[in-house]
Amino acid sequence: MAALHSNSKLLCSCSLSPTMSCALVSLLLVGLLHQTTMAVRMDKLADRKMCGDAECSYVLSMATAVDDFIAPDCRFINIKKGQMVYVYSKLIPPDGAGVFWYGSVYSERYVDQMGRTGYFPATVVKETRRFTDNPVWKQTTDMDFYCE
Repeated sequence: MAALHSNSKLLCSCSLSPTMSCALVSLLLVGLLHQTTMAVRMDKLADRKMCGDAECSYVLSMATAVDDFIAPDCRFINIKKGQMVYVYSKLIPPDGAGVFWYGSVYSERYVDQMGRTGYFPATVVKETRRFTDNPVWKQTTDMDFYCE
């Protein structure tokens, strides 16, 4: 306990009063923790998905964007016409619903978007290459639709 008390003195030592500086440090730490654990649960887009492997980590196919797409919320990614898209999974919709795929974009012109993953409508891309003839069918989970 003495070590914890001496560490808190070290953390809270500055020209402000000890009470005020400790309060500021506490608020800063709470703010940092709050931002790192913030996630939003969104509605499920489908109950099933098709993947290239059991973890949906291998690329299922590649596609080229035939149109621009602006992401309506944090589950989706922006796509620009002409970008290559790596497809990791395809949602299997209930009858009559739109079809969404999950992937990431690649383009030397839009480097800031590389590495981001999310959903996009299948209608904005043209599939150019499939990497598996034996896809894996899986149930979606709530975690498939969380936003950070």
